[in-house]
Amino acid sequence: MADLPPLNALRAFEAAGRHLNFRAAADELGVTQGAVAQQVRGLEAHLGLRLFERLPKGLAFTAAGRGYHGRIVEAFATLREASAALRPEAAQVLISVTPTFAAKWLIPQLPGFTERHPEIDLRILATERISSFQADGIDLAVRLGNPPFGAALEAHLLFRQEIIAVAAPALVPGGRGTVDRAALASLPKLHDSHDLWPAFLKLCGVAHSRSRDIRLSQTALAIDAALAGQGVALASRFLVAADLEAGRLVQAVPQTLNGQGDFFLLARRGAKRSEAADAAFRWLVETARG
Repeated sequence: MADLPPLNALRAFEAAGRHLNFRAAADELGVTQGAVAQQVRGLEAHLGLRLFERLPKGLAFTAAGRGYHGRIVEAFATLREASAALRPEAAQVLISVTPTFAAKWLIPQLPGFTERHPEIDLRILATERISSFQADGIDLAVRLGNPPFGAALEAHLLFRQEIIAVAAPALVPGGRGTVDRAALASLPKLHDSHDLWPAFLKLCGVAHSRSRDIRLSQTALAIDAALAGQGVALASRFLVAADLEAGRLVQAVPQTLNGQGDFFLLARRGAKRSEAADAAFRWLVETARG
């Protein structure tokens, strides 16, 4: 080991050789330009030969320095590979959810999951289609529906679907729940693919809408449009709970509509589910419970 050059000197030489500039190497290593130059001079003294030609605007390899640099680069790559092989790979869990569930509930909760389970790489497949546990390789899924979902799946209720009408405060003079039937009929409606407005207006005793409506493909987009003051959106209460609490949205009318189905967390039963998937399952249930 006594014959080996100092590691810091080799690091300085490797960086200087890539940049052919002591200043750039120093910036990369977080040291001064003089420190890099000194380390390289020490390495040259240890080896008994020059590795660089010092030029007015940088460095140039000597013949010996070029060949030595290539070997040092390979040696550092071998060290990195050996170290990486010792680190356990993060356990991966793939969860299938709708884009709206991902954007309005799951993603805002992720910092809590990462803090609790830094060893798990939680991957989100946001899609409107129903993913297959086998064909798509998913571990967990959140689906809107009603049980039973099949004997091979474990299902846990996350959220009841309680549909409410929400809007930006500027559209609801006087505050929460103050819009009357005539005002509700005239306010712009933000429709999504679930098309719940006819049933909601009937629940409120509004015969028809006299507004210029906006139609969007996803509930998340309707909620964003409501936040921007573009109209009234229908959404599950839990999806807009944070916006209601922060005052970014208000509930326009007191009526609530029970949706067809609720939000369930699904996973494969028994030994087919990994420990990481079990941990993610438990976290989702606990977080939804609040």
